[in-house]
Amino acid sequence: MRVIADKAYSSRAIRQHLRRRGIVASIPEPADQAGHRRRRGSRGGRPPAFDRTAYRQRNVVERCINRLKQWRGIATRFHKKARYFQASLTLASILLWLRT
Repeated sequence: MRVIADKAYSSRAIRQHLRRRGIVASIPEPADQAGHRRRRGSRGGRPPAFDRTAYRQRNVVERCINRLKQWRGIATRFHKKARYFQASLTLASILLWLRT
């Protein structure tokens, strides 16, 4: 399993939480965190692993979510029951797929 997140989720606590559960994280390291780590020298530890090719897939998911949110019922979670929401999500996905 893999988590692909933006720089806002790059903290030691989050990375440690994911690592304990056996989840691989693809989270870029912010410049300030890298600077702090370098400033500490050998006590700063290794830079966290980052897979650039996996991170590029995040763009595809973000664009798909943004397209789906153009549907008012999906963006506001209009339906109370999960199966109705799932049905509207499936319908919107099919219609978006047919348009492309």
